[in-house]
Amino acid sequence: MTRRILIPVDSSPQAMEAVRHASDVHAGDDLVLLHVIEYSESITDPERGGRKQAEGWYAKARAEAEDLFDRLTEAMDHDGEVTTAIADGSPEGEIIDYLSDHDVDQVVIGSHGRTGATRILIGSVSESVARRSRVPVTIVH
Repeated sequence: MTRRILIPVDSSPQAMEAVRHASDVHAGDDLVLLHVIEYSESITDPERGGRKQAEGWYAKARAEAEDLFDRLTEAMDHDGEVTTAIADGSPEGEIIDYLSDHDVDQVVIGSHGRTGATRILIGSVSESVARRSRVPVTIVH
């Protein structure tokens, strides 16, 4: 039976490792690459350029996400289906929402390996997803 594996991705080396891991371990399964575009208040604030600036930034962010998908899919040797999705919002929230809205069997996510004060202050998306996910999560270092 084919399983559906969600791989949240950004342009980090850890995301590439997660893609490689999922492609190897889940060779015949369907993979979904999810990229989350995180808005910033400074970009959407009308006092700082308003909607026009936000639209330009967003178009660029979507184009960069599509380029990222192209690079990742070209680098993988995978027998199953590979699809892509783009979401807007906070990474951990959008990943959990995707799990709620779609049939996913497992998450494979890269870890940025934050330690010390940085980890305490801003946390880890992979840890948050692992705590909140309804499906198994593999964190790849």
